Amino acid sequence: MNIFAEFAERVKAAVQKLDLKGTDGASPDLSRVTVESPRDPAHGDLATNAAMVLAKQLGVKPRDLAEQLAESLRADADVTEVSVAGPGFINLRVAPAVWHRVLGAVVREGPDFGRSARGAGMKVNVEYVSANPTGPMHVGHTRGAVVGDALAGVLAYAGYDVVKEYYINDAGSQIDTLAESAFLRYREALGEDIGEIPAGLYPGDYLKPIGEKLAKAHGPALKDLDKSEWLPIVKEEAVAGMMDLIRDDLATLNVHHDVFFSERSLHMHVDGKPSKIDEMLEALRKEDLVYQGTLPPPKGQVPEDWEDREQTLFRAEDFGDDTDRALKKSDGSYTYFAADVAYFRDKYLRGFDEMIYVLGADHGGYVKRLQAVGKAISGGKSEVIVRLCQLVKLFRGGEPVKMSKRSGDFVTLRDVVEEVGRDPVRFMMLYRKNDAPLDFDFKKVTEQSKDNPVFYVQYGHARCCSVMRQAQQELQGLDASDAALAGADLAQLDDVGELELIGKMAMWPKIVDAAAETHEPHRIAFYLYDLASSLHAHWNRGKEMPQLRFINADNTKLTLARLALVRAVSLVLASGLAILGVDAPEEMR
Repeated sequence: MNIFAEFAERVKAAVQKLDLKGTDGASPDLSRVTVESPRDPAHGDLATNAAMVLAKQLGVKPRDLAEQLAESLRADADVTEVSVAGPGFINLRVAPAVWHRVLGAVVREGPDFGRSARGAGMKVNVEYVSANPTGPMHVGHTRGAVVGDALAGVLAYAGYDVVKEYYINDAGSQIDTLAESAFLRYREALGEDIGEIPAGLYPGDYLKPIGEKLAKAHGPALKDLDKSEWLPIVKEEAVAGMMDLIRDDLATLNVHHDVFFSERSLHMHVDGKPSKIDEMLEALRKEDLVYQGTLPPPKGQVPEDWEDREQTLFRAEDFGDDTDRALKKSDGSYTYFAADVAYFRDKYLRGFDEMIYVLGADHGGYVKRLQAVGKAISGGKSEVIVRLCQLVKLFRGGEPVKMSKRSGDFVTLRDVVEEVGRDPVRFMMLYRKNDAPLDFDFKKVTEQSKDNPVFYVQYGHARCCSVMRQAQQELQGLDASDAALAGADLAQLDDVGELELIGKMAMWPKIVDAAAETHEPHRIAFYLYDLASSLHAHWNRGKEMPQLRFINADNTKLTLARLALVRAVSLVLASGLAILGVDAPEEMR
């Protein structure tokens, strides 16, 4: 039950009942008519923009149209009060029975309350993390991992067919560096004194197990080979070992991808056939999307793939990019960008309607070219959406925690999860919009206080479960099953705090829809904190006013109604936490 969608339909019906025609004689377009929560609850329970968005079409003043609509809406049995505010906003108050129906729906539908058909099975690819397989996940990857995973969760809950994907950058020069670093550890495993790791190689101890594995599998044989012979062998082992490490690191955060796509596969010629990059270039040529030409020198830092000579260029500027982009260098080798184009084409051919990329803030300059690729390859049929994640700054009790990936002395994702737990990491990475910087304090995220959002929300769920257990203990034989609670006399609930809680839960389907539409999972985290705050506030009122307590041994009918309220809050909190990949504990000590 989505009360906002339901009342939007009622408002549209009221417009149609007035039988108004536009200045062109046609019926008005009602697609922009919405029902929202008023910014100030004192104005009402619901508000509609109908008069504001329809007035111009109908050639009337918004206020005059609002008055006509208000009169029609007053006839609705579920509406107790209608008022017109400002230039033409219409505010509604609804009967308590409406909230009681919402509460019944929450308990009956359980985890499905809030699900929507917005996605209608649309195929969506969410690519996130995609860190170079040159070391363990560090804390800089954590935010993108959580945002991407939670976004996939929101979209799946909203009815999309979602695939979670990791793009393995296993074809660049960094993989040669990785292999050379692993080869040193191989020699070390054979007993050699390798001394200090040379500058430019990866110095971390995480490569020692790979060296040991190579030594066990090959003995000293690799040492006798030329570099051209041992390099591909070590590359294969090193990338596989790093990806095993990365998967394990991500698993500690409860992040699991459906697809791991190898960049190297785009360059491969299977059974003598053209590579996927070759196929991409041929397809672009047929569409006249590439040409031979030169590019002016870019402003600022000159990228590696820029050449002051004729190259094969993609007509990116025709599709909204700042400049055309090189696909093939003058020496015939492909640019990094060529692999990106081929990768997008592969996704498109796999049937995705929407491709979402969750990238670090340092990839901001890449957004336009990705979107240009999407428009060109799909002919505008598939949408490219990019979400950038700003940096995370680590603190411990207010003091900065430093990290340095190059030196091998850095804070890993696993370090963070093992110190504070998976749930605080996931929730706090989402308790700020992805494109805003985030300060993460190890001490604060483990505090048991209202100032720690993850504790406050999880405590809300545990508190609900505690009430249900207490009711079973104090009222022997009480049937507090979901079926019994959904059938309780919910009209017993008339306190302002009770109705406020139901009103907050009524917003859940709309929150899910909005988070899916805007690709902003932080909206879920904000909402859960808001709902938990209302629960705790109502709980505290019960301490001062015993008549508001959830369990009343002398009034079973009232107790069942209030237990339905408690159960509903726990269900919505659990659904939201599940979307975010956070546990909903039944007890907290």
